Amino acid sequence: MMHGAIFLTMKTENRLFVKLHVLANNFIIFFVVSFVITTLYTLLYIPHLSDFFRDHPVYFVLPLLMILSIANIPRQVKKGRYRFAFLSSTLTISILLIMVALEVFPYLLYSPQIPANSITVYNAASSTKTMKILLIMALIGTPMVGVYTSFVFWTFKGKVKLDEMSY
Repeated sequence: MMHGAIFLTMKTENRLFVKLHVLANNFIIFFVVSFVITTLYTLLYIPHLSDFFRDHPVYFVLPLLMILSIANIPRQVKKGRYRFAFLSSTLTISILLIMVALEVFPYLLYSPQIPANSITVYNAASSTKTMKILLIMALIGTPMVGVYTSFVFWTFKGKVKLDEMSY
């Protein structure tokens, strides 16, 4: 909600912009509270997820960067620099995904009662031939998605102009 509201503040103006600015501020508070509660719950009740960071202290830079990027979001919104707030929100989401990937690897589905029954990337992987075919498809498809996304962003760049014909 916060990320979307910040994006929409970059794309709108006038009354709608003011409404979205208020929503963005409310969603920032909601995000921070939810983030703190989720982080505390994870540390207290799912302790094995923090094992990676305890074993590799150099990766503590990731939570530090994430906390700094979260702190930067309300600061940039208050200054009216929504693009930088959006970039900080994007960085927060990216670091959260990286941290989750590092914390759960190699498990896709962890069985706390019987860890041997867990599904890992190794016992769930496809054959080598299937993985090669998927790699070829990704090498072709990823640049196409990038070009299409760039085209869409270029086409819809700038603020949306609302007039009598808008709905």
